[in-house]
Amino acid sequence: MAASSAIQHVQYVIVRRDLLHTLKWPVGAVIAQACHACTAVIHMYYNDENVKQYTDDLDRMHKVVLEAKDEETLRKLSEDLTADDIHHKLWMEQPENIPTCLATKPYPKEHIQKYFKKLKLFK
Repeated sequence: MAASSAIQHVQYVIVRRDLLHTLKWPVGAVIAQACHACTAVIHMYYNDENVKQYTDDLDRMHKVVLEAKDEETLRKLSEDLTADDIHHKLWMEQPENIPTCLATKPYPKEHIQKYFKKLKLFK
């Protein structure tokens, strides 16, 4: 049994909804943004104990994918997380240099879920 089974770790992924509905990005391009952000934050914190526990049992990783209505909402969330020292990656799509997605480092669920209660599941 993996060491991480006692604590439920979760990774939150927040994607801008307006990429699909207002800016008319293809679904695949939006999914790629989430993939980029998740990969980047795992790489950035590869040696972190929470990341190690989260990836100890690859078949039981838990992600919650939520939506931010627009760029301003995503940037504000990133600022709030930074202020509270919650490690995350705000993915900036290039060459446009616009924020598209945010992924947190995996944390115990009870440690970070409060930051995301007002956001809806991404649909």
